[in-house]
Amino acid sequence: MLKPQVKGLLLDTTRCIGCGACALACKERNKLPKTSDDVLKDELSDKTYSVVKQVGPRYVRRMCMHCVTPSCVSACPVGAFVKSDSGPVTYLESRCMGCRYCMIACPFGIPKYEWEKKAPLVRKCDLCADRLAQGLKTGCATACPTGATTFGDRDALVAEARERFRANPGRYNEHIYGLEEVGGTSVLLISDGKAEELGYPAGLDGTPPAFLTWRALNIIPDVVMTGAVLLGGIYWIRNRRDEVEAAEGPHGGSPKEH
Repeated sequence: MLKPQVKGLLLDTTRCIGCGACALACKERNKLPKTSDDVLKDELSDKTYSVVKQVGPRYVRRMCMHCVTPSCVSACPVGAFVKSDSGPVTYLESRCMGCRYCMIACPFGIPKYEWEKKAPLVRKCDLCADRLAQGLKTGCATACPTGATTFGDRDALVAEARERFRANPGRYNEHIYGLEEVGGTSVLLISDGKAEELGYPAGLDGTPPAFLTWRALNIIPDVVMTGAVLLGGIYWIRNRRDEVEAAEGPHGGSPKEH
């Protein structure tokens, strides 16, 4: 059986007009409350999964990048985050134990915690996984009026980005952000500016941070055992010292000497 094509988004800042339709569509699809009177001044939170920010002369989207090899998935000790074959990184809230390792592991700082709730969960964009399962586009891509957010197969989006570079010489920086960064992402970004000018992490190489997480998790059993032995030794020494002091009595020496 053939695996489904990996889906994704192509974000193009040169086409974005800052209307915020994508962010509002995300709110509607996820039944999220209004969090700002100005869509361009909203911030990513447990109630806002996608934002559009004005960065200099450009409008730039921020959302989960849906990494090909996600750090949040590798860092979660209970499997609350899952990478699907079709692209989305989804969250199984029934498994979450609230450790928030996913938040620390994410190189883009995306997952947000419901700090105000008594039974808090982690929240982020899931790339409209339910819509994708029905053969539909994401809500944000459907709402975008200018093609600044384009939905499709990841390979086709890469080809589309390169075609835009070819057809518009001098318009773009000609770097597809997310093609190789952190091992690749399903959300790709093209612009006339560099990553650091857009508020995206710069200097990320092609090694998925998840590989580092897996290496760390693989040595945890050894660390735990070493720690257990060390703590056990300290506990024995302290107990033995107390026993000796008790045997010597309050003034030192053997009780038989007094």
